[in-house]
Amino acid sequence: MNNVCLVGRLTRDPELRTTSSGIANCRFSIAVDGRPNANGEPHTDFINIVVWRNQAENVAKYCKKGSMVGVTGRIQTGSYQAQDGTTRYTTDVVADNVRFLSSKNGGDGSYQEQAPDYAMDKGDSQPTNLEEDPFKDFGSEVVLSDDDLPF
Repeated sequence: MNNVCLVGRLTRDPELRTTSSGIANCRFSIAVDGRPNANGEPHTDFINIVVWRNQAENVAKYCKKGSMVGVTGRIQTGSYQAQDGTTRYTTDVVADNVRFLSSKNGGDGSYQEQAPDYAMDKGDSQPTNLEEDPFKDFGSEVVLSDDDLPF
């Protein structure tokens, strides 16, 4: 199974192009935080992304360097002959879905995180308040000792 799910920030403005048959595609790269190395130092991966058609146009229109995005898709590898005659290998994520996770914060070009998507209760059109205690109506507190636990 070839399936990728990434969250990161654009490292540069996206590049929108159109094929000779008029299909839009957009290339960009994102910086993704990886696991710290053995010394505990942070590690960042830079992943190349390509997206097609309407999503490509939307990424080019609404995202720029620093935008946080969530990407799902698949890994695609390829190769080509460079001008010096050597073979170059490429690895890209072909995005099926790009989710915008930050929005523009005004005219200064800075970005802020969007409010989270709140879960909707079934049959309820109002979002659930995530700061409210979900167990407030369950009665009094139950105190357990370590001897009461099955593990």
